[in-house]
Amino acid sequence: MNRLKISLSNTLNYFPVLAGRLVASKNSDDDDTLSFFVDCSNEGAEFTHVTAVPDLNVADILEQTYVPKIVKYFFPLNGVRNYEGVSKPLLAVQVTELVDGIFIGCTINHCVADGTSFWHFFNCWSEITRNSNSKLIVNKPPVLDRWFPEFVASPIHVQKHDVHEDEYDVPLLEERVFHFSKENIAHLKAKANSKYGNDDQNIICISSLQALLAHLWQSVIRCRNADENFSFKLLIGARPRLQPPLPQGYFGNAVHFVNITTTAREILEHDSGWAALQMNKVVSTQTHEEVMNFYQSWVKNPKIVKKSEVVSNSLIASSSPHFNVYDSDFGWGRPVAVRSGAGNKHDGKITIFCGAEQASIDIQACLTPQTLHAMGYDTKFMAAVTKIHDIV
Repeated sequence: MNRLKISLSNTLNYFPVLAGRLVASKNSDDDDTLSFFVDCSNEGAEFTHVTAVPDLNVADILEQTYVPKIVKYFFPLNGVRNYEGVSKPLLAVQVTELVDGIFIGCTINHCVADGTSFWHFFNCWSEITRNSNSKLIVNKPPVLDRWFPEFVASPIHVQKHDVHEDEYDVPLLEERVFHFSKENIAHLKAKANSKYGNDDQNIICISSLQALLAHLWQSVIRCRNADENFSFKLLIGARPRLQPPLPQGYFGNAVHFVNITTTAREILEHDSGWAALQMNKVVSTQTHEEVMNFYQSWVKNPKIVKKSEVVSNSLIASSSPHFNVYDSDFGWGRPVAVRSGAGNKHDGKITIFCGAEQASIDIQACLTPQTLHAMGYDTKFMAAVTKIHDIV
């Protein structure tokens, strides 16, 4: 454990933001707003070591149909909201010992980092831990230079009443990880493109992820017996879309949501390839101009998304199969699996990870117990799902 602590401290030398705190600054008296900035004060990150959990094996976590409730407690800062970064760490790590393995739970305040930056940090930490006897130099250090478009007036004013979230009743939810093999994903993609890949005017290429998410989308609607408008929100990375593009190593937030809205009836009347095409059409519009319009609109009227405002007739997908999860070797070998914690979870939250074997994908779905149970018996959906223990 001491080695992990030391390497974490060394890694934070490259990521000073994560050792700092948020600072809230009140604006003028006649302007009921706050502005936030990061003070790289070196107050530090939180590190917790939980000794062996009796009789709990790695298999007890991975081979259950649903994600065990105890996994939530493998992560630090549960229930802490982003704005609490003014007094709480922006980074917290919890190392939990199991009978035959170690679970490293990592929580980062979303105000300072998106998924790309999260995994960049995690990869660098594992690299420094693995090479602790050599020079403490990472292959891909983060880019900490800040860039602000001309339209950004500093500081950004956020309404006070938007910062704090009222308590609300959280519905009973379950989580399940669906694993999709390279071959099954390729089949879904080929099927979608064979029917919708080209029209008279455009050459369209539906991606593997679009085909897979559409397959999931259709099953959720089928199993919910939905009969209303239904949307799928995708978190889109902005780094490569900007002109000139931001460096991939840019540390911070460079994402935005796009919304694909249709009706439950339309989704069920068509095959999943049609749903994938709707995603493809929206994603393909996300040019530099569209991204800049999104940010310009947000700067003028900052909107803080709250869990209580998330509607039940939607799915929200985050994370990415392109994140480098399984190269995070701390010196004990490759990870065997990845799970997400309780942060930002609600009915309809879809978290996407690369699978343990090449080109496979894991989807951790957070839904009502009734919906997840029905999906397990949805033969059309489950035909594309591979049992994890069949391939490890």
